[in-house]
Amino acid sequence: MPGILRVLASRAAPVVRGQTANIASSPAKEKIGAMETSVALGLFSLAILGPSGWILSHLEDYKKKE
Repeated sequence: MPGILRVLASRAAPVVRGQTANIASSPAKEKIGAMETSVALGLFSLAILGPSGWILSHLEDYKKKE
């Protein structure tokens, strides 16, 4: 556990001091197409909204005491 805290503190320290980290120093090597973007957004929304939709659609089943 202390190792994880040390890593998090080392990454958060420059931000606290007002320094910014360089995430990417050059443009992307490949362009991402519209189809790849739409598939990724669809999968993300399914992963986030799918379980909540399942729970809401089966809410009456969860209310029953058997």
